[in-house]
Amino acid sequence: MSAIAGLLNEHEPVSIESAGLMMKALEKYPAHHVRTWHDRHVFMGCHAQWFTPESVHDRQPFREEGQELVIAADAIIDNREELFGRLQIEHGRRERMTDSDLILAAYRKWGEEAPNYLIGDFAFVLWDERRRRLFGARDLAGSRTLYYVHRPGQFAFCTVMNPLLALPGVGRELDESWLAEFLAIPIILDTIDVRSTVYRRIGQIPPAHVFTVEQGSLKVRRYGSLAADVPKLKLKSGGEYEEAFREVFKEAVVSRLRTSRNVGASLSGGLDSGAVVSFAAAPLREQGKTLHTYSYVPRSDFTDWTPRSMAADETPYIRDIVDHVGTLSHSYVDFAKQNSFEEIDDLLDLMEAPYKFFENSYWFKGILAQASKQDVGVLLHGGNGNYSISWGPAMDYYAVLLRRLRWVRLYRELAQYGKNMRIGRSRLLPYIGRLAFANPSPKPLADIPMLIHPDLAARTGVFDRLKGHDVGLTDGWMNEFDARTYQFDNLSILNHQGTSSTKLSLRYAVRERDPTCDPRVVRFCLSVPVEQYVQGGMDRALVRRSTAGYLPDSVRLNQRVRGVQGADWIHRVLSSWDEMSEELRRLCDDPRASRLLNVEQVRLSLTEMGNPPRPDRAFDRHARLLMQSLIVYRFLRQCA
Repeated sequence: MSAIAGLLNEHEPVSIESAGLMMKALEKYPAHHVRTWHDRHVFMGCHAQWFTPESVHDRQPFREEGQELVIAADAIIDNREELFGRLQIEHGRRERMTDSDLILAAYRKWGEEAPNYLIGDFAFVLWDERRRRLFGARDLAGSRTLYYVHRPGQFAFCTVMNPLLALPGVGRELDESWLAEFLAIPIILDTIDVRSTVYRRIGQIPPAHVFTVEQGSLKVRRYGSLAADVPKLKLKSGGEYEEAFREVFKEAVVSRLRTSRNVGASLSGGLDSGAVVSFAAAPLREQGKTLHTYSYVPRSDFTDWTPRSMAADETPYIRDIVDHVGTLSHSYVDFAKQNSFEEIDDLLDLMEAPYKFFENSYWFKGILAQASKQDVGVLLHGGNGNYSISWGPAMDYYAVLLRRLRWVRLYRELAQYGKNMRIGRSRLLPYIGRLAFANPSPKPLADIPMLIHPDLAARTGVFDRLKGHDVGLTDGWMNEFDARTYQFDNLSILNHQGTSSTKLSLRYAVRERDPTCDPRVVRFCLSVPVEQYVQGGMDRALVRRSTAGYLPDSVRLNQRVRGVQGADWIHRVLSSWDEMSEELRRLCDDPRASRLLNVEQVRLSLTEMGNPPRPDRAFDRHARLLMQSLIVYRFLRQCA
């Protein structure tokens, strides 16, 4: 993977100074190789980080001899063998063929439809000299970012924003519409607008989109979706579904082990990361490699306040996975001296914009830093597994059975589910009835403390734009069937995930990769009948059955306890609470903040939280509002 950058000038040569400014801004990231290509009106640069065995031979920007194509690619392609066959690549070339070579070959065969044939994490741009066309694309899941500036006579692009800000005339003027969405959405999602950024003059190519720049005109279009329509799979038995699942999932995991460095994985005590680790360990053993796993645990002085159905410390389950899988090099990490408040400036520098994942920010970074020290090139995780491999919502399925009057199946399922969960049918049926016949018309929530200033909300019309979007502003709920498709088809969710992953990985030269979001896995899981996901009184039934022997039963069959992360963030910042409170008071008196933020609500929330706040309010809306206001305030001060 790499950070890529480039400039296309329509009427005048690209200046050496502008190209140099962009590449200079990339020097903050580690690189194995830096290379540029310049041909009067076009400049392309690559700040390369090598991960795969082939990438050490890559010399991007690359122009194949005798061809009129130049490419800069931030890419790891996972379906190499399939592409070799489709493109009729000679066997002698395959082993050393780089992923950028494959993308060029795909473009030569399929033109602008080439991204439809690529599976992996990628953002690439190529210059088609014969057509005088710049063409680029971003993968279906938006795993890698691609920003741009388009103004009369010039188009500039880069993996990150700072090199674009370095160009003369771009400036740091804020996009108030983007900021309004960020402030108005109370959940962790940043915005619904996937084409804009926090800066008015910088846009971004959305996930699953291609772009062309030709004769000064920019065209951006969507080329596909993770949640593409797939026919329902019809197999003869549950065992055949389990075998098919293992085959597809193993292919996705193994394709992500392709690195010349070590392989790591983030490991919680749940099904998703546990499945990733268990499926990765055996192939690595065959290669003579050990899987390095990392588990975040709360600080030793933290008292778990969460209910019995949740676990802020998943150590017992993690330990069972480590013992069961074996041959892992495992680390429990608590980052005892780190907290969300002290990470703000560094995270803003990394993210180049305000962010919302503050509860987990310090251990996200900490695990990547430790992995980097152990020469880990690829860090696996199962971040999207809840909606792919471990999907299986029992209550929503039972509501469907009730609506369809499938009494016999519902009776049997409830009897088994109640036994597994130790809950009587008399307690389950009223809840299922409410799910089955809920009012589909959402109503606005009245008790949400809002961080956005009312004047900013009015002049941007943000709440009108957010209508009809599931962003935490209404009491309407989306059933798990609709939520599943929404998860993989909603570009704002994918963009949010890809942005943080790209920018964190560049800092540490460790590539985060998620087999549970592989298009082959997602589409397979969407094709499986729902009866395979809820079965025998068991939710998430397909992955539980399919991982027999891969995971210990204490994890595989655990339906009663779910891990919860970030529950200790307030506990960690207690020693800094006075400092935080003082900064919040300064924020309320600073015109830079008070014209954009609802400072009266900040004052109310500060009083509501108390001094010191209770650690069990970690997920309180007032607590989140205060932390987010500090993050935005620091960002505004940086931009001043």
